[in-house]
Amino acid sequence: MSFALLALVCVVALAGPALALSRWFHLPVVIGELLVGIVLGATGLQALDPTADTFRFLAEVGFVLVMFTAGTHVPVRDPVLRHGAGRAAGQAGLVAVVALAAGLGIAAVFGTGHGLLYAVLLASSSAAVVLPALADTPLAAPPLTTMVSQIAFADTACIVLLPLAVDPSRAGRAGLGALAVLGAAVLAWWVLDRFELSGWRRRVHRVSEDRGLAIELRSVLAIVFGLAALAGLFSLSGMLAGFAAGLAVSAVGQPRRVGKQVFALTEGLFSPIFFVWLGASLDLRELVVHPQAIALGVALGVVALLVHCVPVLLGQPLPIAALTAAQLGVPVAAAALGSQRGLLHPGEPAALLLGALVTIAAAAVLAPRVAARAAPQPENAARERRPNECGRSTPRWSVCRGVPDPQHRG
Repeated sequence: MSFALLALVCVVALAGPALALSRWFHLPVVIGELLVGIVLGATGLQALDPTADTFRFLAEVGFVLVMFTAGTHVPVRDPVLRHGAGRAAGQAGLVAVVALAAGLGIAAVFGTGHGLLYAVLLASSSAAVVLPALADTPLAAPPLTTMVSQIAFADTACIVLLPLAVDPSRAGRAGLGALAVLGAAVLAWWVLDRFELSGWRRRVHRVSEDRGLAIELRSVLAIVFGLAALAGLFSLSGMLAGFAAGLAVSAVGQPRRVGKQVFALTEGLFSPIFFVWLGASLDLRELVVHPQAIALGVALGVVALLVHCVPVLLGQPLPIAALTAAQLGVPVAAAALGSQRGLLHPGEPAALLLGALVTIAAAAVLAPRVAARAAPQPENAARERRPNECGRSTPRWSVCRGVPDPQHRG
């Protein structure tokens, strides 16, 4: 991969933000990046070679960082996550049971033999999609509190189970590798937590900020790529490693400065490379040759929405239940892993992404309705306001300037 090709990838990746800025149709940034990869890759002009070693490696780095960012989106330290955890676990478990039956049924109908993989996809949720969509919505109300916990359970469980479902023949080795990665992530969390409690993290932060050393960023990247290297020893993708590292950092409390640096590194370079590579590796012409893949993708998306609506029977509001069906990381990971290892049928990787797009489109419609229901009414908002530590009147859930945010330090 040359600098010219890298520059081309970075330039064409601007299509993602360009589509996201539209007033008329707001698409996720990754959709634009995937479309560019499709146009320039195997489906279209074939200007990008997804089999090139350097391109593939940079894409894998981007994949690890994307999953790390997804892990940091899980509010591990937030008390909201603990409230209603039992109910959320019950709802996630119910969805998983129904998803298993539905996944096996879809595999039988389409004759793919990937029922376990479909079950994981149908049961998955995406904190990286749902939480940003509700960024300005207070999550203290019980239905939303339970929703956050349910998404966290589903996110974590499905990412752990995906490598086993993609290639069941290597389930034993993959299981040992997953345990090793998770154990290393717990160790990383413990070390970071000791540094935080001892005050060393704050001292390092001051020195790093004064001298522009980016020590914290280097430390976080060392943890992320160290876990990815451990996953590689067991022939696992870096997906689980990135997500587990994100959970560990989120559990300690990611400093704002580090969060901005990782965001810039990921979204500015490596995430676009990964999604452009993924689009370039998909040959959508196979959908013409195998039109049943289109039906498979639509079925996966629609059934995922139906499966996640089952907790309505337990009292979960329908819009919130359907919103938990939004998925991105797990289907993308499944398509990437399946493509790399040649485990999926022709057209099946594109079908997995099509199913994810169906759920994202539904989430784009549902999120504003959920936010409107959760927004405090004017008379309630007035009661919720009180003088804070700065002498101003702000909502009870807001954080006064100068008062540390419990989720982000630094």
